[in-house]
Amino acid sequence: MLGQIKEDVRVAMEKDPAARNFIEVLILYPGVHALIGYRLSHGLWNKGFKFLARALAQFSRWITGIEIHPAAKIGQRFFIDHGMGVVIGETAEVGDNVFVYHGVTLGGLATKKAKRHPTICDNVVIGAGAQVLGPILVGRNTKIGSGSVVLQEVPEYSTVIGVPGRVVFSGISSDMEDDGLESFPDPVARAIECMLERLPQMEKEIRQLKETLKQNNIEPTSSKPASPDAPSMDPVSGQIKP
Repeated sequence: MLGQIKEDVRVAMEKDPAARNFIEVLILYPGVHALIGYRLSHGLWNKGFKFLARALAQFSRWITGIEIHPAAKIGQRFFIDHGMGVVIGETAEVGDNVFVYHGVTLGGLATKKAKRHPTICDNVVIGAGAQVLGPILVGRNTKIGSGSVVLQEVPEYSTVIGVPGRVVFSGISSDMEDDGLESFPDPVARAIECMLERLPQMEKEIRQLKETLKQNNIEPTSSKPASPDAPSMDPVSGQIKP
């Protein structure tokens, strides 16, 4: 247990540039305190002391503002930054090297006793206030943007933003794995890039539409009423009427 606590503190020091030394992190970081409480309560839960496990988890919630159900499964090198408002449900599963910011919920949508919380694979970053709901799978090396609401499965090497969450980048390639999570592009920049890629095709379609209108003696920019003899376009079918 002491070795695990040391590992949790080292991970916090690696992932938080504001961390200055081991003692400061151990005493002052609520994310580390919540993990210590979780690992104790999880051990009690697995040994059948479920009331004591829930009581310890509740006490940890009072102290840290972070609620982790003792039945949840959390891997190694897990870090909660700031932490206030984080909720991890009973059937949630979290892989290794996962980074979670404050206000994140790994919650359920169903009330029946079954798998109802998400499974988060390795090397995932979940931004502040994001909600990942239901028994969905979030693939490894994925980024979930702040405030996103994720209701569907996410492929690995993806970036998700929005409400409901949508994949704005998905690079299914192991070539990116060695560069770590920092190699993923900015989702806003990627969205702008997609729009720029679409512009030439849109311009081509507009030119074709103008040529069609010109060939049929239709002036789209004219404010004058059309001549009775001029052809017109059926608004339903889109065909030129004589």
